[in-house]
Amino acid sequence: MKKILALLLLFVASQCVMAQKANDPVIFEINGKKIYKSEFMREFLRSIGKDPKAAPTACTYEKRQALEDYVTLFVNYRTKLEDAYANGFDTIPSMLRELDGYRKELAAPYLIDSVTFDKIMEEAYERNHYVLSAAHIYVPIRYNPRPEDTLAAYNKIWEYYNRVMKNEDFFAVAREQSAIVAKAQGLEPDDPRSKDDGRLGNFSVFDMVYPFETAAYSLNVGEVSKPVRTSFGYHVIKLLEKVPYFGKCSFQHIWIAESTDNAKSSEHLIRDAYKHLQLGEPFATICRNYSDDNSTSQNGGLVQDMPLRQIPQEYVETISSMKVGETSEPFHTRYGWHIVKLIDRDSLASFEEMLPSYRQRMSRDSRSSKPREAFIEQCKGRYNFKDYTKMYETVKKGKKTVKGAPLASFDNCLKAINDSVFIKAWRFDESMVTDNRPLFSVGDKYYNTADFLKFIEEHQRAEGKREHLMYIENRYQNFVNDKVFEYADQHLETEHPEFGELMREYRNGLMIFAYNDANVWSKAIDDTLGLAKYYADNVDKHSIDNEEDASYFMGESVDMRLFTIADSSWLKPSKALKIVEKGDKKGYTDATILSNLEKSLKVDTVNVRLETRTVEIDKQTLLSKEQLRKGIYIFPYEKGYQIVRVVGLLNPRPKTLIEARGFYINDYQNYLEKQLIDNLRKKYNVKIHQDVIDEIVY
Repeated sequence: MKKILALLLLFVASQCVMAQKANDPVIFEINGKKIYKSEFMREFLRSIGKDPKAAPTACTYEKRQALEDYVTLFVNYRTKLEDAYANGFDTIPSMLRELDGYRKELAAPYLIDSVTFDKIMEEAYERNHYVLSAAHIYVPIRYNPRPEDTLAAYNKIWEYYNRVMKNEDFFAVAREQSAIVAKAQGLEPDDPRSKDDGRLGNFSVFDMVYPFETAAYSLNVGEVSKPVRTSFGYHVIKLLEKVPYFGKCSFQHIWIAESTDNAKSSEHLIRDAYKHLQLGEPFATICRNYSDDNSTSQNGGLVQDMPLRQIPQEYVETISSMKVGETSEPFHTRYGWHIVKLIDRDSLASFEEMLPSYRQRMSRDSRSSKPREAFIEQCKGRYNFKDYTKMYETVKKGKKTVKGAPLASFDNCLKAINDSVFIKAWRFDESMVTDNRPLFSVGDKYYNTADFLKFIEEHQRAEGKREHLMYIENRYQNFVNDKVFEYADQHLETEHPEFGELMREYRNGLMIFAYNDANVWSKAIDDTLGLAKYYADNVDKHSIDNEEDASYFMGESVDMRLFTIADSSWLKPSKALKIVEKGDKKGYTDATILSNLEKSLKVDTVNVRLETRTVEIDKQTLLSKEQLRKGIYIFPYEKGYQIVRVVGLLNPRPKTLIEARGFYINDYQNYLEKQLIDNLRKKYNVKIHQDVIDEIVY
């Protein structure tokens, strides 16, 4: 009974396979390899831009011809590809470098957490709807600080924060800290940087480092943040203003400078100017009469395409609530009194339009690491990541099971490195490794102490000294992340079939380009003997009566010699003309005539230029119709002149190889292509199943 059931199952399976083959017959065979109809149709329909799921339409001559043409292209392509692989074109170093560049670009979207990326982009767009103005109290920290330096900065920033929270003036505290920083940098007390009150001006998304930006956008106007750590140090941030976004803007303005002795007079002048504007007088006229801005007053106070960050905060506050064409009331800043007329300003584009800019700016921003970090954490779970430095042996103590020694440690690393690692001078040696147990594994890959120490050597950089254990733990996280990321990258083709297919297409495309160049394109150019033979064999096959062959023939043409003298002061035109006429009459060679001209020049360092030209009559523009005969003619040329000696007219003739080289190279390439295809089809025993092709409808 079991045998009967097994035979029945085998029969059913074989029938399924046969049915599958019937639905997807072999359409080509190349070197014994079968290419099925489904693969061909996928490529063909994609080439004509037709949806594979679309129903077939009526067959026409044009459709059938398009199919037959693609059959030829497809078979030729796959046959060349077979020969390219056989001849090692997939190992050409230049091709591999180019392919690696393509792969990095194509792989990028697969090697991040797209959810995290999308959230960051959406967050950026939401923030971009507003422009902030803020100030900060800033305690700097050097790159790779010592723990005690970090602690000192941390305590200092909290001291400032607490003082501000007790209603101490924010800007006074900021100036106090600026003076401390300036003194440490050796600046004089009267240096403006010693009196900086922390005002940062206007900014929007991507203008500040990400942690600073995040803290600032979380505040309400007037609020002060708790201390924020960035790559530059610690900050306490006060949000001064938050207004709707605009980018560049154009405006006219009137500015009346304020002096401490004449404040009331300044206000009086601006209000007087405003009255004139209300009476309908032109803004440009009032500006010329009142404004103290010498750089703009003569052109009506116009400021064009001013970037947001360069506009004073008070201008931003005023402009943000104005309509185009509207004029503001007088307003006061620390620079004096102002009136603004809004000419134009940017508005925030759609999310889709902003996305390319966000992608570009994000590549230079610390938030770019977040999608990668999230992706790496996902990969750790996907590839069964194990960190043996955090796993322990289990030990039996009586009836109890207790935690024993770690499965791996950094002890060997601590013994191996020294302070030279902080000046990029440390070198790894195999003898340093006495404990080479795996530190971690990802998938089927294991990484040990030797691997880690090699990584440290390759990634050294000049930096401040710190505890070796802290240094090693930091580098270890980098090492783990690099290797997990690398493992995911190496498995992209198998885990994402569409990516693998795309890479195969790029690889094959680059190979075919190199193959065609070596066997057809460059060969036709470099093979001078072959090209000369092809010319000799084919020059008589073209007919002057055939319009399609016109490019291979020289029509009736004029044979001339041009003697060019760049400056008339070197030799009088009349004298030069007599020298050429005499030489022509006596049958002198061109070289003799040229020599006689040069001997007559008043200067020794400049030669006469001689050119031999054969130009078709209907393409030359120098000679008139009456001059198309044997003779000598003179024409002005820049500061000098040209003497043209017409030797005679030439009957139509086939062009020489030099004259028609471009056309013959193209023909020779086609000839080499046909020869190559004929040879390859025989070499690889190409079979085309025309019966399958004839049944195709699309």
